[in-house]
Parts: sequence; C-alpha cells; structure tokens
Amino acid sequence: MTEQPWQWDEQTWRGHVEHVRAGRALRPASWPGGAKVAVALSFDSDHETPALRDGDVLPGKMAQGEYGARVGVPRILKLLRQHNAPASFFMPAVSALLHDGEVKSYVDAGHEVALHGWIHERNTALTETEERDLAFRAADVLERLAGTRPVGIRTPSWDFSAHTLAITRELGLKYDSSLMADDDCYEILEHGEPTGVVELPVEWIRDDAPYFMMDRFASLRPYTPPRGVLSIWRDEFDAAYADGGIFQLTMHPHIIGHRSRIAILAELLDHISGHDGVWFATHAQIVDHVLREQP
Repeated sequence: MTEQPWQWDEQTWRGHVEHVRAGRALRPASWPGGAKVAVALSFDSDHETPALRDGDVLPGKMAQGEYGARVGVPRILKLLRQHNAPASFFMPAVSALLHDGEVKSYVDAGHEVALHGWIHERNTALTETEERDLAFRAADVLERLAGTRPVGIRTPSWDFSAHTLAITRELGLKYDSSLMADDDCYEILEHGEPTGVVELPVEWIRDDAPYFMMDRFASLRPYTPPRGVLSIWRDEFDAAYADGGIFQLTMHPHIIGHRSRIAILAELLDHISGHDGVWFATHAQIVDHVLREQP
C-alpha cells in the first residue's frame, strides 16, 4: 500500500521539496545603459499544437490555433516593431514546421526563438526517454529553421517533470522559464547542488491564458475583462520599475492577438515606453546580462 503524504518521514518530504529549488539570487546591480527595469516580453506560439496533443483534430480547433499564426503573429510583430522591443518566442517544433517562414520572421526582426516542446506535450505524462527524445528533436528543428540552436526552454504548460531539469542540462541550455520561485532571476539547484541553469521566472498572473481561455463544453470562460487584465499587468510593471527588477510577461498569439486584447497590449507598451530607463530585452539577453554581473 502506497504511503499517504502525511505518513512520509522527513527524508521523503524534504527530498521532494529539495529536488528542484531556487538557489542564489541573480539580481544585477544595474541594467544596461543605466536602465531602471528590464522588460521581458514573451509569446508562446502554440497555434494548433495543444489541440493536436489532445487528439482534438476537428476543423474548429484547428482554425482557432491557425488564427494565432495567420492574424496574431503579424499584429504582434508590428506592435513590437513600433516600440523597438525585442521579445522571446517559445515555439513547439510542430508549430514551427506547420507555419513555414514564421521562425525566420522572428529571427529577421531581432527576436529570440526558444524551446517549447515538440507538440505541446505534457512532460509529466511522459517517460524520461520520451521527454528527452522530444526535447532533442525539437531543438534540432528550431536550430535548422532559426539558424542557431536555442539557448532557453519554457516547458509546455509550465509542466516540469522530475526529469526536465536533467534533460535541460543535457541540452546545454542556459536558462529555463517555467518556474515561479522569485520575481527575478535565480540559479536552479538540483538536490541542493548548483546547476548553472538560470531561471527567469513566470507567473500565472502575468500570463494571458488564465484570463482569456474559453472552452464551450466546460466551465472555462474568460471572466476578466481585457482592461481588468491591463490594470493587473500595469501594476506589475509599475512595481517592477520601482523595485529595479524584471517585468516578465507570457502571451499567446492565438489569445492576445484578438482585437480587444492586442489593444490592451498596445496600451501597456505605451505605458511602459512612457517611462525613462526601460530596457526591452529577450529572455536570453537578460540571462546573459545577469550572468556577466554575477558569474
């Protein structure tokens, strides 16, 4: 009979907690050019892959994902160009293969392309061998399409398995952006030992999906009005600016790309750009800077 968590001895529960843990803080003394805040915009270009992963292959779901590539991405690239804001695009390999030229459009515009799984798989549902195989296959695809090998990863759905960190290290990646132990960068520990892998943290409150997702056959509904989300994100930026830290945001082209939602991103970027001392940077650029400051 399997022990229940309340029956675990200290070695067991402590081992679970300490498997993957936040290590030393990697907060730089300053940002490039004397900037007061680092702004890390990111987009998970999932498109059709979450539905494909679930075997939900009817035309309605495919069309919903296609909107991200067909409409959302061009709107996002135009908005980023207007603000001279480099961003990071985390892209499942299947998305990249489905949408010819999209990866190149990111690279040509000065953005980062990083790992986001093979088909938006759920890592915790995979064996270690399966997870490793998909991660390496995805890295090979993005390297071929982008011209450079990815240096960072965001696990699909931020689904971090017991094997994800070890696979990340095998891939030789500089950073992960799937965990939530801080507002600023930190080094990830594995079983109490430094790994050299930097975490650039995410958070659900800085992600468009929890506010705007919709499933007509379930209770999932977009209850928060777009301008309510704008208020939350603006407050997050203002606090990061006052604190001299990082403002990180996660968005999805098939979600944020709709008219009433791209409008709030445009307002947010206007608000951010109205401040002095803002450094728009890719996740990789921020990680490189913090490592130079605190190697």
